[in-house]
Amino acid sequence: MYEITVIKTFSAAHDLDIGGKHEGIHGHNFKVEATIESEELNTDGLVLDFRVLKKWLNEILEEMDHKFLGNLPPFIDISPTAENIARFIYDRLGRNAASMDLQVSRIVVWESENSKALYTKS
Repeated sequence: MYEITVIKTFSAAHDLDIGGKHEGIHGHNFKVEATIESEELNTDGLVLDFRVLKKWLNEILEEMDHKFLGNLPPFIDISPTAENIARFIYDRLGRNAASMDLQVSRIVVWESENSKALYTKS
């Protein structure tokens, strides 16, 4: 199995209800690691051109950058936790990957340098 990973960042704010306690509006400089996998390489000897994966990820992150996540459609009905952000990115990126017979391997969302959430379907 081959994998490629790109890392991009975005800044956003959210508020969360965790364990009956409300965490007021606060922001993060999120770091996202997006990994695509493939059993085979294309005719150029690549899983996918890094530039293409960066473009796909940028398009998704631009929708969230410098926004209050709770006001965005993907997070109106679910809490904008790092875990749910990772799932959202995974699903959206998966549409692009599937169009090229590729699979998203995992998405990692770092909320801080010491805290991350990972989503994968394996």
